[in-house]
Amino acid sequence: MRVLLIGANGYLGRFVADRLLADPAVQLTALGRGDDADVRFDLASGSPGALTRFLDAVHPGVVINCAGATRGGARELTRHNTVAVATVCEALRRSGCGARLVQIGCGAEYGPSQPGSSTAEDAVPRPGGPYGVSKLAATELVLGSGLDAVVLRVFSPAGPGTPAGSPLGRLAEALRRAMQSGDGELKLGGLGVQRDFIDVRDVARAVHAASLSAAQGVINIGSGRAVRLRDAAAVLARVAGYGGALHELDGPPGPMRSAIGHPRGEPDHAAPVAYPYPDGCGSWQQADVRTARDRLGWRPRINLEESLADIWMEAACRI
Repeated sequence: MRVLLIGANGYLGRFVADRLLADPAVQLTALGRGDDADVRFDLASGSPGALTRFLDAVHPGVVINCAGATRGGARELTRHNTVAVATVCEALRRSGCGARLVQIGCGAEYGPSQPGSSTAEDAVPRPGGPYGVSKLAATELVLGSGLDAVVLRVFSPAGPGTPAGSPLGRLAEALRRAMQSGDGELKLGGLGVQRDFIDVRDVARAVHAASLSAAQGVINIGSGRAVRLRDAAAVLARVAGYGGALHELDGPPGPMRSAIGHPRGEPDHAAPVAYPYPDGCGSWQQADVRTARDRLGWRPRINLEESLADIWMEAACRI
């Protein structure tokens, strides 16, 4: 099976590439903006015609699009998340390769959910910010393209390679700084949100399964369990061996000593750090993942503690 992977150097794309390269039946070609891509092409500025000519030359059976932007203004997000996907869809329609398209969407397309609920694929999307809007527009382009296509709505990816600017990445960095400076107390904010974290390696397995399946439409990829960010912070502190106290700026007063441990008596040097979760999804998000189980034969395998341990291992290398 010849696979064209777009965005192989991104956070998700690197793990998808590793997963595909481990399959001896896959011939992988990487397309992206970086110098280390097999073929350099910018979806946001390149023409559908140029991409069509490349598709006709390579003739892939599957095209996987992991490219996109998670940060930036509305214009930049639209260029990289919506216009880019329009280019892919138009090029595939013009091409004679007949490739299947696996598009990586996101849970932010749904927007805020009712606390305690699980969001299924038939929920009406109401994204709460420009990122979710740009990704939802891309999903609608794919679904309306007439192509053999599936959109994987990935919820909150975690694990090795987690970007330093993400909420979990910032937590790890704040913990690293506290341990490096010997602070016995860490003040954090924005820990009340609950998100469905899914390990990036499990996401790669789902992409691989989707590329081999005949499933179409939208499929949620998550753990099926919402976790409060303050609980993730407690686990992260435990795996890091942090013995100090974690104070939540916007939560109940007092340190979370039962989860984190007791302060060691050092003076408070830690400046308050805010951790907004800028996905426009409000206080709660949890995926209904039954469709992934039934149509892809996929289930998550890696628990959050292992994902957090891998995040910490990378942060600890900077101590």
